[in-house]
Amino acid sequence: MTIDSTAPARATRLRFAPSPTGYLHVGGARTALFNWLYAKHYGGAFLLRIEDTDRARSTEASTRAIFDGLHWLGLDWDEEVEFQGANVERHRADANRLLERGAAYRCFCTQAELDERRKQAESRGAAFKYDRRCDRLSAAEVEQRLEAADPFVIRFRVADGSTSWEDVVHGRITFPNKDIEDFVVLRSDGTPIYNMAVVSDDIAARITLVMRGDDHISNTPKQILLYEALGAELPEFAHLPMIHGADGKKLSKRHGATAVGDYQHLGILPEAMTNFLALLGWSPGGDREVMTVSEMIELFSTDGLLKKAAVFDMQKLEWMNGEHLRMLPIGEIVRRLEPLMRAEQHTDDEPRSREWRETLVELLRVRSRTLDELVRQTGPYLHESVEYDEDAVAKHWMKDPAGTAALLAETRDALAALPEWIARLMEERLRALAESRGIGAGKLFQPLRVALVGSAASPGIFDVLELLGRDRSLRRLDAAVAYIAASGRRI
Repeated sequence: MTIDSTAPARATRLRFAPSPTGYLHVGGARTALFNWLYAKHYGGAFLLRIEDTDRARSTEASTRAIFDGLHWLGLDWDEEVEFQGANVERHRADANRLLERGAAYRCFCTQAELDERRKQAESRGAAFKYDRRCDRLSAAEVEQRLEAADPFVIRFRVADGSTSWEDVVHGRITFPNKDIEDFVVLRSDGTPIYNMAVVSDDIAARITLVMRGDDHISNTPKQILLYEALGAELPEFAHLPMIHGADGKKLSKRHGATAVGDYQHLGILPEAMTNFLALLGWSPGGDREVMTVSEMIELFSTDGLLKKAAVFDMQKLEWMNGEHLRMLPIGEIVRRLEPLMRAEQHTDDEPRSREWRETLVELLRVRSRTLDELVRQTGPYLHESVEYDEDAVAKHWMKDPAGTAALLAETRDALAALPEWIARLMEERLRALAESRGIGAGKLFQPLRVALVGSAASPGIFDVLELLGRDRSLRRLDAAVAYIAASGRRI
């Protein structure tokens, strides 16, 4: 890999910090991928931090789902996983440092008092904002409240002026500080508020770029104020656009699967999923779409990050999956198919060589967009019997049942007489049969196709005959003739 000559001056360190309160969402996976690509492009470190401070909602199952999703996508992390809940003592120490530096103060207001003031503000049609009354307490009053063991929170004192940063995606963003109330950094039970914990952890991890969804933009001015008050060097910030469904609304369960793990079970390849996710908010330039992971690492740049919300298009994902399916070595596809085929009970009714299975998959993958589709298509080649598609039967058999049955019987006899079961001889014999009957070859091949695989779509008919073999092909022709005869009598 070529390292970009414009690499950041500081050693690149990025993190993905999900909360283990649910599955790994498509949006979270995209954020993780962008951080990972950036770190890999610049030869830096990609870290994983599980933000499990919400003990009531954090679960081991969700944590495992995050690990499994990242592993499936191939997003490996470079250091030990960090669990935010283990850092509470440091969070508390940093909050107390703010107190010592005069950047924060103790607030003894109870929740009931705050709720009452909020109601009063709303009755006046005004927005509630904490009025800093506890910041006006004298040192003696504070000491008296502490001696009485009155519970308190620690609030950050927001200075006048404004807070700005150059966002890597959106450019210059400025928040007037008057719109930011003195926010709580430490609860009365000594646990940190989100912004305090995040800043403390990012400082300790020496994070150089915070790349996350743009729903976090409103958190950023508070976090910048905390960095400055703690005397820490600021990271860069990059806020990624949201992912929408085709209806233009934020992606949610109403649009279908939103958990990364669901796509694995829908037959999507991880290579295709990462490629697809990479294009949700990033452009490599030159209208390029289908890329390998190594190509994405090579091409990734924040210059290509987009401000506009991305649209999750399932049809585009399936198309891309089909492209990656055709790029994989055939042996690798067979390896990935085997557990799926066992799960669907698509096992061979008779012993088959690996070469035969690879030939089958090679012929079928050009018509498949997902592994699930590929599994379904293997069925007619593995089992003794075949199910007939009703539409194919109606179109290619039942317009003239007696004539079709006679044609398939002749086809069966012509094939049975071949000295060798090879495509060249089959084609010569069947084209000669069609010519002797005064019909186009397609008028023979389509009824034959339905007899062999049960549908009107398949690889080349002679490839199908070779794959099925002489005995199974002839038995299917016998079964088709019998089926047509029985159906014809019912018409």
